[in-house]
Amino acid sequence: MGHGAGRRTPIRVQLANAQPGQEALVEGWIKTSRFSKNVSFLHVFDGSTPHTVQVVLATPPDEELKGRLGIHTSVRVKGTWVESPGGEQSLEVRCEPEDIEVVGDNDPSVYPIQRKRTSLEHLRTIAHLRPRTNTFQAVFRVRHQLAWEIHRFFHERGFLWIHTPIISASDAEGAGELFNVTHGAKHEHFFGKPTFLTVSGQLQVECFASAYTDVYTFGPTFRAENSNTVRHANEFWMIEPEMAFADLDDVVALAEDFVRQTAISTLDACADDMELFDRFVEKGVVEAVRKTVEHPFARVTYREAQEILQKSGKDFEFPVGFGSSMQAEHERFLAEEYFGRPVFVTDYPKDQKAFYMRLNDDEQTVAATDLLVPRIGEMIGGSQREERHDVLARRITELGMHPEDFDWYLDLRKFGGTPHGGFGLGFERMIMWLTGMKNIRDVLPFPRTPGHAEF
Repeated sequence: MGHGAGRRTPIRVQLANAQPGQEALVEGWIKTSRFSKNVSFLHVFDGSTPHTVQVVLATPPDEELKGRLGIHTSVRVKGTWVESPGGEQSLEVRCEPEDIEVVGDNDPSVYPIQRKRTSLEHLRTIAHLRPRTNTFQAVFRVRHQLAWEIHRFFHERGFLWIHTPIISASDAEGAGELFNVTHGAKHEHFFGKPTFLTVSGQLQVECFASAYTDVYTFGPTFRAENSNTVRHANEFWMIEPEMAFADLDDVVALAEDFVRQTAISTLDACADDMELFDRFVEKGVVEAVRKTVEHPFARVTYREAQEILQKSGKDFEFPVGFGSSMQAEHERFLAEEYFGRPVFVTDYPKDQKAFYMRLNDDEQTVAATDLLVPRIGEMIGGSQREERHDVLARRITELGMHPEDFDWYLDLRKFGGTPHGGFGLGFERMIMWLTGMKNIRDVLPFPRTPGHAEF
């Protein structure tokens, strides 16, 4: 059976437009097949939709063909759309066995993925094959849709997308847990000075905020932490908007609008995929997300949050009180139990936050905020940036860094600087919140974690 160029139509489009009596040409992989005396059929998918095409054979196939029509064999089927007597689909494709072309065989006796439920842990060991499973088909369609909704959100507000560098000479966080970029057996500095895989595009995107007002970066970032938790990976994606002529209130307002709009629009666009997560991953996750964003978010200062924790009567594992670090147990208590909705915590102690955050008048705290969300804890971290040249230079020195390494960053304050601010959001963490997936490794196409970098 020949295949003319340009004739391929995704199953998603065919299911939306098919009419009884129309010719069908379906290309994809077999999800399930069943053969009996009374009926023989295949379910074929191509990844463009959660739905499959049911292909019903008008006559039974011979034994050779039957043996080839197993899970994930790729096929090309020519037939006719007819009304389906079953309740799962309104239309199906009817064809003769000779109208099924096996494009690529798959031997089920050695295929690592079987019809029975396979654990997520095992699927991580075969990351090149796991996109074929129902769960990961849904994960990466949602990931795609959320990325699209994020770009749309910023585009509609006039933000410019800036491609900040993956190789950076600046440590935006001052954390020191960086991947060094070196060259050759002697590990020489390829660029003539120490450079690293970026932990954030924020410092660089600020250059463009001082020229275009509203900008954002959306790309991969890297941390060299030797951390094996369900929330951490060494390569992940960050969304970082930056706004000139903005203060902390503007940052909080943008972050709330961002979370609400991108979450709801993604749920609406991926309703069928979200049904899978709701049934098999975390029951009630769709309603939980919608409930989370239906009311205005709460807002408290770090000092007020610590007082709430102290008065809660809860026996926390980690200490509370001014100066204590906010741990996941504290974050979830505030978001889930005390407020019952997302909460912005603002004005953290300066020694807990990065050098570039604006020092408040009390000289103890900075104009920073974290957004704490039920089920996930911290989702967003942001701040008003320090726009005062002398204060920023002093903060850099106080933290043991060298002002000369940040001459270019200080220049932004010297040459027409403005109050400005922004936030950072971990893309994978938001996917986990939307889908109920519990491990960051399962929302990354090819996870990079300590000791694991296959493919």
